[in-house]
Amino acid sequence: MRLTVRLLSSVVHKRPFFVTTPIFYVNAAPHLGHLYSALVADAVQRFEKLTNPDCRVIFSTGTDEHGTKIQQAAAKANLSLPEYCTRLSQEYRDLFKDFDIGYTDFIRTTDEKHKKAVRHFWRKLVKRDYIYKAKYSGWYSVNDEAFVPETHLKEDILDGQRIKVSIESGHRVEWTEETNYMFRLSAFKTHLQSWLKTDGVITPNKFQKQLQDFLENEPYFPDISVSRPSSRVHWAIRVPDDEEQSIYVWLDALINYLSVIGYPDEDAMKDRGRPWPADVQVVGKDILKFHGIYWPAFLMAIGWHPPRKLICHGHWTVDGSKMSKSLNNVVRPREVPTSPVALRYVLLREATMATDANYSETKLVNIANSELADTLGNLASRCCGTALNPRGEFPTLHTQEMVICRQSDVTATLLDQVERLPEICHDYYSSYQFYKAADSVIHVLHLANLFFETHKPWELKKRPECQKELDVILHITLETLRICGIILQPLIPELATQLLNKLQIPDDCRSWQHCEKPSWRIEGAIYETKNIQPGKFVLFQRIYMDKKNVHKKKVSA
Repeated sequence: MRLTVRLLSSVVHKRPFFVTTPIFYVNAAPHLGHLYSALVADAVQRFEKLTNPDCRVIFSTGTDEHGTKIQQAAAKANLSLPEYCTRLSQEYRDLFKDFDIGYTDFIRTTDEKHKKAVRHFWRKLVKRDYIYKAKYSGWYSVNDEAFVPETHLKEDILDGQRIKVSIESGHRVEWTEETNYMFRLSAFKTHLQSWLKTDGVITPNKFQKQLQDFLENEPYFPDISVSRPSSRVHWAIRVPDDEEQSIYVWLDALINYLSVIGYPDEDAMKDRGRPWPADVQVVGKDILKFHGIYWPAFLMAIGWHPPRKLICHGHWTVDGSKMSKSLNNVVRPREVPTSPVALRYVLLREATMATDANYSETKLVNIANSELADTLGNLASRCCGTALNPRGEFPTLHTQEMVICRQSDVTATLLDQVERLPEICHDYYSSYQFYKAADSVIHVLHLANLFFETHKPWELKKRPECQKELDVILHITLETLRICGIILQPLIPELATQLLNKLQIPDDCRSWQHCEKPSWRIEGAIYETKNIQPGKFVLFQRIYMDKKNVHKKKVSA
């Protein structure tokens, strides 16, 4: 019934499902946290397509390419600004290709269509009297590209001197006085509080509570600067009709979520199915305030709705320490000495959204070997290998032997857990608890391995009169693998596709509805023996790690 409702809703509204990542700042090469944001958004959109195959998805990502830090990074790299931005932007494209990030749109803030959208948005704010010019003074963080309120600062010691740093980021701030354009953020405090009362608008709930507390406890909710003198920030979009001012990098960046769908061109937005407000916007906790306070306020100011939902996630630490250049522990995903499949799986498998997650190479190898190579891959190889399945079949389900087989407690437990798995995982995916979905699948695969070992199919293979019993063992195991393969598609699409291809599951039989009932629960089903893909099958190469290198070794059936 749940699936039917979703499909009917899609048919009635004919509105795309719109999911976004933050656009990534190109002051340095991509790191683990950038990849994780993209993986979360990718898993969200893959699950949406899995449960609603007819739904049109718009999945946008891209690069944020303006600001002081970009000027500094380009100079350090001895490259022109356009060349530097293009090179770093391409690194993100390459990364996302390696890790199977299925975005539909890639936006750059240096794109002309984006600049046009930013200028139009600015003029709308001016027309509605939400922007004014004033002398502004405050504590500015170059690293964060943001002014930081006095209440969000603390004192620190650097080289024996007392300095002020941002409590949130830890970055140094400097007192700055300049004439800027200001946005009337103070006019939206009540509106923001009302929006944040919507249950689940920010998930996990702890982050929604943080913003509610921020608005409740902030005695003074000031207007914010939305421009900088172009003499200080020249690599930026100029304020319309004022060449001496550059549009603040965060306002510029946030508008990518509109420019990517054609804003302000009405015909272009109509062609995209008018997808705003976005269904899901994925952000890291370090940019929650920009997306949970400033962004909805900007949108309200031009008469647009805020996004339907923000998914906020914690940071990745490395061996228990925060990633930083000074500690030389920043993890570049393309330099991790394992396959992208392994890293993709472990990142989604380990993080819990609400808290920071810890990365270690040892953990990566151990989980990948234990769960992908052994629990999943080895079971698939044994079922499909010539030793037990020389005819290369997904055998028929013999009724009488099935009745006898399910009298075993091990069999009964497996069948029960397989039947319950789709609903359990649907709930976890729907609440973005990817680690729980993965854990549930692995639990069922452990039961399948136990079932396989208990019934000793290699012994049955020696006795021709037990062929039907062997067929039932293989059928139950392969059916479990089929269902798990469908469910795992949002997490490890490449491996899931390889597994389903091996089992010769048609492309149009891989959506969520096709895993909701196992074969033994389909009344009146006609069971036929089907062929599986011929040849040796290695789903995942086991990883062998020594002190210097990580090696992958094939274990084939």
